Amino acid sequence: MKILMIEDNKSVSEMMSMFFKKEGWDVVFSYDGNDAVEKFNKAPNSFDLITLDLNLPGKDGMQVAQEIREKSKTVPLIMLTARDSESDQVLGLELGADDYVTKPFSPITLIARIKALHRRSQLAGEKNTTEKATQANKYFDIDTGRFQLNVKTREAFLDGKPIEGLTPKEFDLLHTLAKNPKQVYSREQLLQQVWDYEYFGDERTVDAHIKKLRQKIEKSGPQIIQTVWGVGYKFDDTEQEQKEN
Repeated sequence: MKILMIEDNKSVSEMMSMFFKKEGWDVVFSYDGNDAVEKFNKAPNSFDLITLDLNLPGKDGMQVAQEIREKSKTVPLIMLTARDSESDQVLGLELGADDYVTKPFSPITLIARIKALHRRSQLAGEKNTTEKATQANKYFDIDTGRFQLNVKTREAFLDGKPIEGLTPKEFDLLHTLAKNPKQVYSREQLLQQVWDYEYFGDERTVDAHIKKLRQKIEKSGPQIIQTVWGVGYKFDDTEQEQKEN
């Protein structure tokens, strides 16, 4: 695996380089936003994953994330941030980050997140290739009457209207919930199934994605992601219909 680590703190970079070397990974370091964008644009298809610090000289991390996503919609991106506010985390996810890790972090935790995100990215690519070959005539993988979802085209519709602007993780989250309507998923279960890593004590990753997903759903129709207080979340597109009748 080849990683682009965008981090202005050289001591952090030096520490992580030892862990990357132990895993047998190749890593390219960048210490400011302008240099990071330049290095990525020179070879956007050469990197398997990017870690991105938010506090950078030159261009800040948010701007770098936006420019990376303009060039590539699919390269896995983990944000590293000392900021602990929900608004920063939501904005980062909205700009296309697949995950975030709050500083200070354990190198072992970051390695685990990288492995999980890379593994899921590879599986998604294999799954899409298989689906193109075996599901050419299958339009909707999920169709409840009100809600439709196509895994191959990564499209979702509610009451005939497309749910637009879904990031890869938001789509995967919606797909996971919609596959089993009314089944309640805890945050820990969603971390394992959507992000593919064990629960590290940071439930805000799920909550931030749910918040943005709900905002996009509400532009197309009634809310279909329900909160089950004290437990987690579920997909249910029947309650609104029952209230209307």
